[in-house]
Parts: sequence; C-alpha cells; structure tokens
Amino acid sequence: MSYYILDTENLGSFLFSIESIKEYFKESSLDIQEIGDGNLNFVFIVTSTSDKTKTLIVKQAVPYLRIAGEGFALSRERMSFEIRALKLYNNLAPKYVPDIYYADEKMSVVIMQNLNRHIILRKGLIQKRIYPDFANHISTFLAEVLFFNSSLALNSSEKRSLMDRFNKNTQLCKLTEDFVFTSAFMQDETNEIELTCKDEAKELFEDMEFKQQVLKLKYIFMTQSDTLLHGDLHTGSIMVNTEDTYIIDPEFAFIGPFGFDIGALIANMINVTISHYYQSHDESYMEYLLDVTCKILIEFQSKFLTLWNRQKESALIRESFIDDEHLMNYKKTFMRTIFTQSIGFAGVKMARRVFGIAGVEEIRGIKDDKVRKQAMLSTLRVAKKLLLNYEDIDNIKKLTVAIKESI
Repeated sequence: MSYYILDTENLGSFLFSIESIKEYFKESSLDIQEIGDGNLNFVFIVTSTSDKTKTLIVKQAVPYLRIAGEGFALSRERMSFEIRALKLYNNLAPKYVPDIYYADEKMSVVIMQNLNRHIILRKGLIQKRIYPDFANHISTFLAEVLFFNSSLALNSSEKRSLMDRFNKNTQLCKLTEDFVFTSAFMQDETNEIELTCKDEAKELFEDMEFKQQVLKLKYIFMTQSDTLLHGDLHTGSIMVNTEDTYIIDPEFAFIGPFGFDIGALIANMINVTISHYYQSHDESYMEYLLDVTCKILIEFQSKFLTLWNRQKESALIRESFIDDEHLMNYKKTFMRTIFTQSIGFAGVKMARRVFGIAGVEEIRGIKDDKVRKQAMLSTLRVAKKLLLNYEDIDNIKKLTVAIKESI
C-alpha cells in the first residue's frame, strides 16, 4: 500500500480495508476523533458507535515534525522504529505495553489497544494521585528491557543484529542531540525564554563548567551502545491507573547507554516534586514522590542484578572466564556507573526543559508568573547540582540530599 496521510475523513475506509480490524468492529459505523497532543505524530481514537467497548488507537507518523509544522521535514521512518520497539517490548515485558492489533511500516501506522481506563502519568502526578505499584512496575520493565537487549544477555550476533534494526533512527537521535544536549543551553531560535528569566538564561548559556559536563554526557549518549532504549521515557510516555502501568510512544528507540532512559524518568519525577513544592505545598505528597523516585532506582538495580546473576554466558562473558569474587566486583562497578550516569542524564533532561523547546506541563504550565519563575529556577538549581556532581552521586542518600538542598 502506498503511503498517504490519514485523517478523520479517510481513516474509516482505511481501517475496513484491514481484515482483522474489519472483523473487530463488525462493520459498525465508527466515531473517529483526532486527539494527538504530542510533538511528533497524529493520534486518533476510533470507537464503534454501536458498541462503545470496541475502541482502538491509531497512530501515524507524517513527514514533518508536528510541533514545528510542515516546514520542519522529518522522516516517517521513526514509526518503523516505534513498531519494532513495541513488538520487542511485547515479547519481553507484555504486561507493560499496549496490545498491538496491526502495524504497517510502509504506511507508518500502528493500531493498538485504547488505554481508556488509564491516565497519562504526568497528569496523574500533577493531580496528586497515588500509584502504589508504579515503582515496582516501571523498575521491572526497565530491568527486563534494558538487560535482555544488551550484551549482558544476547550473544554477539544477536546484539549486532539488534543494532542493525535500530541504528538508522538517526533523525530522532539528532533531535535529542540538538534539543536535549545543545540548543537549550545557548542562544537558539527554538528556545522559549520568558522575559523575567533573561538574566538567568544568559548566565546558563555562559556557564562553561556546566557545558563541559553536558558534553561528557552527550558523548556518552552518542557513542555508548549498551542496549535498546525507549529514548524518550518521560511521564508523558507512561499511562497508569492504580493497577496497571503501560509504556507508550517509543519512536525515539535506539541503541544507547543504560542510564539514559532511567535518567529521563528520574528527571520527570523530580520536576513534579518541585512543582508541588511551589504550588500545592503538600509535604506528604512530595515525600511520596521522592520515595517513588528512590524505589525506582533501588528496585531497578536489584532486579537487573538478579537477571544478570542468572545469566551464565553472553557476548560479554563466557562461563569460567572469571572467578565469582572478581565478577561480583566487576558487576558492582558496572552498576555504580549506570547509577551515576542516570543522575547525570537526569540533570541534563531537567535543565533542558527550563528554557528549551517542549517544556513540561508541571513547570511551564504554572499560571502564576512569579510561582512559575520560582519553579523554573529551582528546577535549574537541582539540574545543575546533579549534572555537575553526577560522578560522585553514587547512592540514594547522596541523591536525596542533593535534591532537597537544591530545592
């Protein structure tokens, strides 16, 4: 099938041209709504008018960056990487990703389960909701996906085959290199700098020690091929209720450093903690958020190590190559590096949201100008603290102290 852009007018006929989807809806008339509020793609909710329980999500990539408009060309191939990542996730951690009903790389489209009993995690946390199993769910997902797609579990040919399938996601990697590690820390037309923050932005752009640390992490991002990453694992890419956690939107999927996805998630958890410090002033909820943040890191490390200890051979290690004592020392150092790099990436991710493109709702969405500025500058303080000291922040206690002191 030749590619064409789907809309509310032609989507129905497209869906009924797919036998399995036609059977799913039983040729009922369809209610179609375009709901996409993301930066990249178009998303539709499709529901049977005769049976409201029959509902699906349709997501299509178009040949430009949605947030910037048709003048910003962007390859549709990003949807191919999302489809491939979702299929891998369904094999490794099916409890934490939506069911896929149909996918077509040529049409850059995926049809999946409508998570209509769930809410975007970001919105739930802004509303001070409690998710008792979230830390357990997300740490399990991270441990399983990051471990089993790495050279710690795969053999050499399997790992290189995986790299071949994802290493061409060059445009979205370049977007990350530009918007996460570069443009947000210099004068650039894509930045969103409020008039009251011009002096602070100028100070950040002239902070060469800060930029030196950013370059260290950017180089790690560009060169360290540890495992398959989601690539954009923030609280807007997770849907939850009190029972379930689902990971969505892995169009940025690529082979990169272990700590990047972890750091992105931790950054968002700290962002919403800062938001509540300046808005709700709810100390018990802030403690809950910090507790969840710490649990994610602690449980990830424990689960990742458990998986690794069960693995006898991989591309990295052959059985009987090294004795148990020295192998455990190696693993300890390895896990420390994942932890510290995660903290560094969290710092970059937080800092880039302050003045860069695509700020987060919990900070940029604060309506009171004075409070918003306070939250933005507090975010920047925490980000700098983490980024400048990440190689020494190697345990939970140091992390919580750094966060609380900086807020």
